[in-house]
Amino acid sequence: MKIGIVGSGMVGATAAYAMVMRGIGREIVLVDKNQKRALAESEDIVHAVPFADPLIIRAGQYSDLQGSRLVIICAGVSQKEGESRLDLLGRNAAVFKEIVPGILEYVPEGLLVVATNPVDIMTYLAAHYASGSGLPKTKIIGSGTTLDTARFRALLGERIGVDPQHVHAYVIGEHGDSEVLSWSSARVGAATLDDFCAQHNVCLDGKAKKGIDDRVRHAAYAIIEGKGATYYGIGSALAKIVDVVLHDQRSILTVSTPADEVAGVKDVCVSLPRLVGGDGVLATFPLPLDEREEATLRESAQVVRKAIDELMDML
Repeated sequence: MKIGIVGSGMVGATAAYAMVMRGIGREIVLVDKNQKRALAESEDIVHAVPFADPLIIRAGQYSDLQGSRLVIICAGVSQKEGESRLDLLGRNAAVFKEIVPGILEYVPEGLLVVATNPVDIMTYLAAHYASGSGLPKTKIIGSGTTLDTARFRALLGERIGVDPQHVHAYVIGEHGDSEVLSWSSARVGAATLDDFCAQHNVCLDGKAKKGIDDRVRHAAYAIIEGKGATYYGIGSALAKIVDVVLHDQRSILTVSTPADEVAGVKDVCVSLPRLVGGDGVLATFPLPLDEREEATLRESAQVVRKAIDELMDML
């Protein structure tokens, strides 16, 4: 199966590398405006193939995406000094105005997986620029809070001494500062988080929860301060999404996709637990939230909707 990646910077290249290491797909095509970068990244990853699985990795043009099962969009521009968030969004909107039709010309029925930040708004833009193509919105998936959920589960599992794969807790809403950690619905195996902690004498008080919340919510800032960018976590998250789609695994992932309404906010893209399979987003599962979490989710969706409104006024 062929996978396309548009944008071969650190995120796109790391996603390709993660897929090679896990043996996901059969062929990966890297497309980038900087063709030398795409070629260099593809050749570097090819040299890792003998140590992993026999995938074909190559650089190409939009036309080389033809036949792809899905295409990951990692392309975008970085924020300039003194530039507002809205100005950055405007420049990234111009990038997507070129990229999305370029992809759909050759992959009219494939899925689009958006990783460019701010991912919720860029997912909405991808749907906007794909609106005349006939591609269902359910086939436009933002990576959303997939990584944030993994961070939450990893830190919570570490705190309570349980394999994170058996910790069922979700981060929902915006992939950003307003995201919501759904403590009230967290489970460890079949037990509620509170019951598990009581049964096993685990202290998870307000201070401990705040520590985990801060580390999840501000993880990207800490990593960027230390090394300039985040890419291993999101690269692995993208590889997981691709694996789920290619093998129709029907997994529940906290991805972002266009929704008619979330927590009373109309026409917005934010993350919720969603059933993902070969045809994209198959269903959405609203979480049983407490009143505070429900209000915070509404505020998070409003943050994204406000940014969408400001951006669309510019286009």
